[in-house]
Amino acid sequence: MKKIIFSLCLLVPLFSLQAQEIGELAEEPELKVFPKNSLGLDIMFSEGGIGLGVFYRRQLNQKLTLFSDLSVSEAKDEQEFEYIDPFYPYESVVYGKKNRIFILPLNFGLQYRLLEEALSDNLRPYLNFGVGPAMVVTTPYDREFFNAFGKAHSNFTLGGYIGFGANFGLDNSNLVGLNVRYYVVKMFGDGVESLYGKYKKELGGIFLTINIGMMY
Repeated sequence: MKKIIFSLCLLVPLFSLQAQEIGELAEEPELKVFPKNSLGLDIMFSEGGIGLGVFYRRQLNQKLTLFSDLSVSEAKDEQEFEYIDPFYPYESVVYGKKNRIFILPLNFGLQYRLLEEALSDNLRPYLNFGVGPAMVVTTPYDREFFNAFGKAHSNFTLGGYIGFGANFGLDNSNLVGLNVRYYVVKMFGDGVESLYGKYKKELGGIFLTINIGMMY
């Protein structure tokens, strides 16, 4: 996961250099005007696995965009270690694990575009942050994955994230982007029990998010 994020962070400056070189050979064009509304899907990668989300964005001006997103992902304890069962080689087991933990945050935030006059519109980097309520769902690990939701328990708390990303391309209808986010979800009280006798109060972490959607 860390290697993937590191590689992508190295690629962004290369796109930036290419965009600057093109701009030096031609007259400085006017900023491209994109549709104000965006709707799409987030595909999220973290140490806990793959998550999914949806987002809506509303552009206020060339620099500022309001957004809302809802996602679901799994959180794991840093002491978890998966073992392959020799009798069931296609299944893995985490000894001492009591519950699966799922995080469902609903965030509202602001996106701030960077270097809009220095870079080509083909690369549109930005900073973003969001805050909002989050639901944390636990299901018993000793039950089958889907069957375990019949014994699910939910908790409500607050969360948020900060991130850096970029949108790519000049298409006025399709949105493709990449965003690296650091989520913070803090539980109240004792937290949630992942491993037997071990409670987690701090959830979240680093997520690599691919954005795919449409603009209208």
